[in-house]
This record gives sequence, C-alpha cells and structure tokens, in this order.
Amino acid sequence: MGFPENVLARGERVERDLHPHWLTVVVPTILGLVLAAACVWIAVVTPDDETGNRIQWVAVAVLLVIAVPAVVVPYLRWRTTHYVVTSHRVMVRRGILTKVGKDITLSKITDVSFQQTVLDRLIGSGSLHIESAGDSADEDLSSIPHSNDVQQLVNRLIDEDDLRRRGHGRELAVDDDEDLLPPETPARPLLAEERRRPRRLGDGRDQPL
Repeated sequence: MGFPENVLARGERVERDLHPHWLTVVVPTILGLVLAAACVWIAVVTPDDETGNRIQWVAVAVLLVIAVPAVVVPYLRWRTTHYVVTSHRVMVRRGILTKVGKDITLSKITDVSFQQTVLDRLIGSGSLHIESAGDSADEDLSSIPHSNDVQQLVNRLIDEDDLRRRGHGRELAVDDDEDLLPPETPARPLLAEERRRPRRLGDGRDQPL
C-alpha cells in the first residue's frame, strides 16, 4: 500500500516511501509458521472423537492468543509505519488503530546522521537521526533500508529546497521593486491647434498636414 498522495501540497513529490526493514518481521513470520505447524500436528495426533475435538479447539484458542500479539500485531505495526521523504519534508506515520504522525520540513532540518551496526551493514539497514530547529524534538528512525542512501537523499533535497526558496525570494523582491516604480504618465492628446501646425522636415522645410 503506497502512501496517500492527497496529503501532499501542490508541487510536492514523493522521493522515497519506506517501511522498516523487512527483517523486523522475520521472527514473527517464523513464529507464525511454527504455530501453524503446531495446529496441524495437534489435528493429526488427536483422536477424531469428542475428546479429540475438544483438545483441538482448546489448542487453536491457545495458539490464536499467542499469534495475535506475537505475529499479527508486529506485522501490522510494520505495515502501517511509513517513512516518507518528499521534496518539501520528511513525514513519519505510525500506528495501527491510533495514528501518530510527524512532519519535519526540510528548511528546519539542521543535521541528518545515520548509524549502522555490523549486522545492519550486512542486511543493508540502519538508523537515521534527524535534528531540527525550533521546539520540536529530534526524530530517530530505526531499521531504515539503505539508511546511508536515504541520508544522502535528504541532504540533497535540503540543498535543493534552500535554492528553491532563495530563487522564490528573489522573484518576490523583483515584483516588489516593480510595484514601487511610479506609473508611466500617459501621453497628452494633441490639441486641434497643434494638429494643424505644420511639422518641420529634416531639411528645414515645413510639411503640410
């Protein structure tokens, strides 16, 4: 599921839409497969009678109680976590039922750094730390795929955003200067007497009207 583009401003484009690294759901996936295998094994070994059916239902209920917090919730948390880098800002969206979001405009970002452990370097993952000006707290993004590439992308977009803002500021300054110029005085229409007056040619002769 891609990030909804109806939240974007006019002229804003999505450069990167990321979820946390897929390895964050490997353990829940393996656990889910183990629980599914346990269900099948219980269904095979239990007798096909009333007692066996009761054991199967109890086993399924217990496995579901384990699977929901250990398998379903981590997967949904991974799926509903978005790290979105646009041409104007960095957006973070989290939450399954209760949504939490934060937008950091590129003009307020003062520093972007990344950190990779040995395991992160092997799997192509890492963490990003974004420092921003103002009262907003810094943002830590964990398990970012190709975190070094994302850091370079954000730094490049910050430079492009700064150039765009400066160019827009110069355009506004030129428009303001043009507004301050005095209006041109319209040419005075010729009177009838002036229209009848002969115009002098270059050789000194008068040209009749």
